[in-house]
Amino acid sequence: MKFGVIVFPGSNCDMDCYYAVQFLGENVSYVWHQETNLFSYDCLILPGGFSYGDYLRTGSIAHLSPVMEAVKKFALEGGLVIGICNGFQILLESGLLPGAMLRNKSLKFICRYVYLRVENPETPFTKLAKKGQILKIPIAHYEGNYYAPPEVVTQLKANNQIVLRYCDEKGNITEEANPNGSIENIAGIINERGNIFGLMPHPERSVEPLLGSSDGKIILKSIIESVKAKI
Repeated sequence: MKFGVIVFPGSNCDMDCYYAVQFLGENVSYVWHQETNLFSYDCLILPGGFSYGDYLRTGSIAHLSPVMEAVKKFALEGGLVIGICNGFQILLESGLLPGAMLRNKSLKFICRYVYLRVENPETPFTKLAKKGQILKIPIAHYEGNYYAPPEVVTQLKANNQIVLRYCDEKGNITEEANPNGSIENIAGIINERGNIFGLMPHPERSVEPLLGSSDGKIILKSIIESVKAKI
């Protein structure tokens, strides 16, 4: 299979994503933000960083890039799309996922490992995980406080679209375990169709024990297994 890592001016986690995919033995290419044809790829990664300097709002300029129209077409055809951190913010700005990002409750940039509980293992991005499994994956953001109106949150719950929640080491969903104030401790959601996934934690930064955890492999390997099963 082949991954494409979208590169916007200001992206700074593109190399991390590229390395993680190569580390797992899969084919991967960088995709410049002006590209308009993405149908040679099986999965697109929108990486973290500060696209266009995060001017106005995070992701508000990036979602107007030519490549995003191509991403929408790719997703419409059923292609897998994962947005990590700034990539998640871009997916929200693009309307590909519901909700918005606010500044962290602490009004401080947070960079540390957190614990996540898998709420929905029946997605192409979590199929190798078990329901309730706890993952240790790092975050690095200033605007990672996910918000959506009550009716949207209700819909996310009803459709099982909440994929990951912040938790403590034992899997308890508590206010203390929530690093940024995100509503319902939400760390990652998926669209109704199940092929677009946005999350604030960085799985590409936790693919080998040397980095402090290899739990990020579960997400990336799930994508690989999902595509290969489909093929």
